Amino acid sequence: MAQTVRDAALRVLRARGLTTVFSNPGSTEVPLLAGWPEDLRFVLALHEASVVGMATGWALARNEPACVLLHTTAGLGNAVAALATARVNRAPLVVLVGQQDRRHVAAEPFLTGRLDGLAGDYPVWVNTPVRAADVPGAVDRAWHEASTARGPAVVIVHMDDWRAEAEPAAAAAPARLLRSREADPAAVAELAALLVPARSPVLVVGAGADDPETWTALVALAERLWCPVWQESFGARAGFPQDHPLFAGHLPAARSRLRDTLAGHDLVLAVGAPVFRQYPFEPGPFLREGTRVAIVTEDPSEAHRGGADLALLASPAAACRALVSQVPARPRGSAPARRRPDPPPGGPLRAGHVLEAIAERLPRDTVLVEECPSNRPELHARLPARVPLGFLSAAMGGLGFALPAAIGVRMARPDRPVVAVVGDGSSLYAIQSLWSAAQYEVGALFVILSNGGYAVMDRLAEKQGGGAPWPSFAVDIAAMARALGCPAVRIDTHAELLSTLDAVMPGLATRAEPLLIEVGVLPDPTFEP
Repeated sequence: MAQTVRDAALRVLRARGLTTVFSNPGSTEVPLLAGWPEDLRFVLALHEASVVGMATGWALARNEPACVLLHTTAGLGNAVAALATARVNRAPLVVLVGQQDRRHVAAEPFLTGRLDGLAGDYPVWVNTPVRAADVPGAVDRAWHEASTARGPAVVIVHMDDWRAEAEPAAAAAPARLLRSREADPAAVAELAALLVPARSPVLVVGAGADDPETWTALVALAERLWCPVWQESFGARAGFPQDHPLFAGHLPAARSRLRDTLAGHDLVLAVGAPVFRQYPFEPGPFLREGTRVAIVTEDPSEAHRGGADLALLASPAAACRALVSQVPARPRGSAPARRRPDPPPGGPLRAGHVLEAIAERLPRDTVLVEECPSNRPELHARLPARVPLGFLSAAMGGLGFALPAAIGVRMARPDRPVVAVVGDGSSLYAIQSLWSAAQYEVGALFVILSNGGYAVMDRLAEKQGGGAPWPSFAVDIAAMARALGCPAVRIDTHAELLSTLDAVMPGLATRAEPLLIEVGVLPDPTFEP
């Protein structure tokens, strides 16, 4: 029997380790999926945002591409926001998108998709193979494109291509691609020439430094310089152990507060972080006059868009490791401990009560997935990332990331406890993902901080001096979770909170069943967007 394009493409998936496929399929994908082989795992989610969110969590947790299968216009269109988040989070994804049958697509039959530009500039690569026989090579190349550019690589496949006869073809992608992990000595020497004479250097770290090798190198460099280390604002991952004495906290996003925070430092070295991430616009410079900026990153766009005095495109681990031997050790001063006061007991629950109770019980190696915008500063203060991949959030800022991402992380890393802390409004953007958690026995813990409104939006409207046209809302998140097959409880008192966490936390690492805890909390009156 002749080999089909489907046979050849499945062989590529196996060879590249794409043996788990996340999907919400439609009719244009049935020729690929019918008779699905048992050695490839098919994971169903009930909405494309959940599909891509789960795959994003999987890819980030395993540091390798995940495979996504989407249905023509409706599927890709529903997934665009999640693909944008994957791109900004630098998550490598191989995305297969179905298209109508080649033999009549020119007549635009039902389900024909105008797909090439539908996801805009967010994919790192988009390809519609010219011939059916080119599909396997395109999938192979997509794996390389996603791996190298760290984002979604899209292959659009006509539904009749899968059953077409394959043919021997020239290789469309290298069998192996080797990347140098060493930093150029001359470039490092130039960076050291900035650091050595600095009177008061400071490090700023970001998501691009979140791996064990870079953490080790950064700790050695920070202790060599004996300087404070700040996390980028709105960082999607932690770039430094946040329980280390030199960790100073999270940078504010507003320019005026950024200038004040970094005042007194004559050199800022950003490692795996942009220079600088902001949210609200404020006029004026990022830093005070006389402060120089250098950046080390593997992301060209991160290097290009920042106004640094020196930008080095290199492995952050390799560059920091080399710097340690080129800068003199500085005298060690005091590094006072930082801790936010515990919220007073009694009275209505606030987010601080919940986060402090979690902090007292959370296993050290937990992956904490965050999507609680109005409580994020409180979470950062009480739940420091203590190991690589200890914190994960959506770099894009769009909602609907945390629930599916936590599921994908736990599926990819069943050796790590996974806890998602999510606002009630945020949870509704991908609530369907809880069905997948229950269906596939994904033992993640979802903590929903339920304040019955969009607190960030409320505060922004107040700052503009006007009332908000949107109402508050009261949605029974726990009931929705149970309707999707996910066990859930609602908590409204401190005693209930502590007893529930005491029962759940000791077995978090070995859970095979998801659990959602919805906690009624009052909005934080001191929060400022």
